[in-house]
Amino acid sequence: MVSAKSAKLKEIKKIDVGKSHWKKVMILIFLLLVCIISFLISVGNGSLDISNKEIIKAIFIEKDTVKHQIIWNIRLPRTLVAGLVGICLSLSGSILQGVMRNPLAAPNIIGVSSGAGLMAFMIYIVFPQYYYLVPLGAFVGALLSTLLIYALAWRNGVQPMRLVLAGVAVSSLLGAGINTLMTFFPDRVPGVIGFMVGGLSARTWPHFNMLWPYALLGIALTFLFPKRLNILMLGDEIATGLGLNVERTRLLFIVFASLLAASAVSVVGLLGFVGLIVPHTARLIIGSDYRYLFPAAAILGAATVMACDTLARVIFDPVEIPVGIVMAMIGAPFFLYLLRERRLS
Repeated sequence: MVSAKSAKLKEIKKIDVGKSHWKKVMILIFLLLVCIISFLISVGNGSLDISNKEIIKAIFIEKDTVKHQIIWNIRLPRTLVAGLVGICLSLSGSILQGVMRNPLAAPNIIGVSSGAGLMAFMIYIVFPQYYYLVPLGAFVGALLSTLLIYALAWRNGVQPMRLVLAGVAVSSLLGAGINTLMTFFPDRVPGVIGFMVGGLSARTWPHFNMLWPYALLGIALTFLFPKRLNILMLGDEIATGLGLNVERTRLLFIVFASLLAASAVSVVGLLGFVGLIVPHTARLIIGSDYRYLFPAAAILGAATVMACDTLARVIFDPVEIPVGIVMAMIGAPFFLYLLRERRLS
């Protein structure tokens, strides 16, 4: 009698899990549709509005027209860069929030982006002939800054507020390094404003080609280990009891987060708040299971940055503002909401 009841409960549980799985799959499909719409809007809108039908014709059929040149050489690479940057920063933020168990952990807030930005800025300004090494240099800077922040915040464990304070301090120090370079090399920083706030202006195929190998590597590595991050979220003691090497896993994900953040920073500069807003939004929509949270954050991140970049292009047309300004207008109130409502400590 008991065994029959237990079997029935297991069967009901399997059905519930199956329903939950398909519900989350449907959410992912819906987010993917939103991302596709955001992509089409980004490619089709600007100084010259182009319909979806004209976009397809200009890319695949009418290749000798002005619209083809506008779409293929200007808007398409810029939109693809925006999408990849959104994916990288969203996944990086998701990882950092999980590894550090801190809802304020995001690449731009705790100093990861600043470390990547300083190294990228140094190569662009001091060693411009080695510009192709910018993503690699940014990765080294992001990784070192993350490890430094984590070490400074460690005292019999990591407390959320101590981590944020350490990140703010390190970020300020690295920001001072960037300002020092600007002071010593003022003639070499004509596009520094776009880099400091995060901008996608004039991003073309060379930028995309520089970004995608590092971004693809970081994305692939991240999607290989969602279950490990799920276990890590249970707490160090439980994770160790389940056979997980906690410190090795934490270090592994810090490397992934640094690679993703560095890939984005090397191309668009210090674009903020994507890694804070998107993971939280994705978590509200689809839950905290990283098997679903990673793809949801990636898709939503791409859609968000593409949409914000479109808005940055058209809101004051013909004047274009950096996408980082639009993200800051959205992200700052969200950050204050977290501080006020979550009572973080």
